[in-house]
Amino acid sequence: MSKDSIQEVVKKSLEKYFKDLGEQQPSNVYEMVVFTVERPILEAVMTRADGNQSHAAEMLGINRNTLRKKLQQHGLI
Repeated sequence: MSKDSIQEVVKKSLEKYFKDLGEQQPSNVYEMVVFTVERPILEAVMTRADGNQSHAAEMLGINRNTLRKKLQQHGLI
């Protein structure tokens, strides 16, 4: 799946989310999307890194401590 394909999936998902809201005002959309996509990203990268947090952090371009915090937030460790 290309970057463009992923962007299109996110866009279509958001359009459906807004449609389902109807007249309700959306709130915290950015935080909701980031938290929603973060878990599968972490799972995929941790699998690719064979569970090695240092390698996973390097692939993600984040500090290992930040990765550990995010893994804990998502109940992955």
